[in-house]
Amino acid sequence: MNNMRTQLKGLACALALSAGAAAQDGPIPVEIRGEPGNFMLYRGGEPYYIRGAGAETLGDLESLARHGGNSVRTWSPGDGRVLDLAHELGLTVALCLDIARERHGFDYDDAEAVARQFDAAREIVLRYRDHPALLVWVIGNELNHDYENPRVYDAVNDISRMIHELDPNHPATTTTAGISAELARVIQQRAPDLDFLSVQVYGDVFNLPRLLAQLDPELPLMVTEWGTIGHWEVPLTEWGAPIELHSSGKADVYRRGFGEILAPMRGRLIGNYAFLWGQKQERTPTWYGVFTADGRSTEAVDVLHRIWSGQWPDNRAPLIEHMRLDDQDADENVRLRAGENYIAEIGAEDLDGDALIFDWRVMEESTATQTGGDAEEIPAELSGLIADPGLREISLRAPARPGAYRLFVYVGDGLGQVAHANVPFFVDEN
Repeated sequence: MNNMRTQLKGLACALALSAGAAAQDGPIPVEIRGEPGNFMLYRGGEPYYIRGAGAETLGDLESLARHGGNSVRTWSPGDGRVLDLAHELGLTVALCLDIARERHGFDYDDAEAVARQFDAAREIVLRYRDHPALLVWVIGNELNHDYENPRVYDAVNDISRMIHELDPNHPATTTTAGISAELARVIQQRAPDLDFLSVQVYGDVFNLPRLLAQLDPELPLMVTEWGTIGHWEVPLTEWGAPIELHSSGKADVYRRGFGEILAPMRGRLIGNYAFLWGQKQERTPTWYGVFTADGRSTEAVDVLHRIWSGQWPDNRAPLIEHMRLDDQDADENVRLRAGENYIAEIGAEDLDGDALIFDWRVMEESTATQTGGDAEEIPAELSGLIADPGLREISLRAPARPGAYRLFVYVGDGLGQVAHANVPFFVDEN
């Protein structure tokens, strides 16, 4: 398989399993079995179907397990508590070694810096290699993002070889932002020791069959991030604001992305992790997380619950039908005049018949230019512009200062579920 380390290690795995894994007090061997187009991940000698999501905080793991997930993907090893908590909850962990990115200034021609990074990774591998919750090692996240020096993948290969020398029980991978035949060739040539390749796609999830058709079929693959349409993939307003799907639109992307693409590709893919089981600021506070900042769950959680468990949760999030400001939708380049009043309204319903609670807010438009999920500042929230933010239909006074803003509405059911939508708008001088 082009020297990729995906051959069976059956005897070693069986011996390790009998020695300690069955008692759950040592490593549980993980391996990839099969042939091109029909690969399968095995854990403890049994087929292992990942029902996974990426999570950044320990507080998200309990709800992940409760909704039917069985695995979490991280972006760094942290202090290892994620492994302990995951084990308590019956979850596995795709543990990420936080390898430096060239776009953040790391020089992969600096042999001393590369060696220090290798030594740090080695310490992490030695520390956690025998943890029963460990599923796979992830060597860096999207190292191809804005990169130029292919020697990054020489470093990845060195770390992968080190992992296999120290830990025969867990496969190793690296993740890429998108994928192309050229990138796959670079990685296979420079990092042939990897067991499989992990790709991360958002709107491009619907192009995944075409993208993967360009790759070596002997290369096992995993999707380690997939979710809503990315902010770089959507239409922009005239002033450059990305137009965000409302929460029901996002839930439909999760549903179709899994049902139409990921599920039928099982065998070509050995697993997937949805993004993001939690909340984060990335262009808006609502774009990528399936929860809101106050911990309420959206319709995307309901969809993932059904994917993982085969049934809908007992209580479901409210649904969004539409949101309009000044009788215009988000894609109509809404322009308001400073200080004047305008009507905004939300079309929403609750399938359980719960009474809906409305919460409208105005924020400045984000000016962030970060890429690859780097940390962003939360835009300022403006007060005093909405007379009664608890109504289905409100009167909004346009901000006095010209510029770009965004009107948000959160529609809760009072039971921990919420829907949300927003419309970007631009204020012109009066």
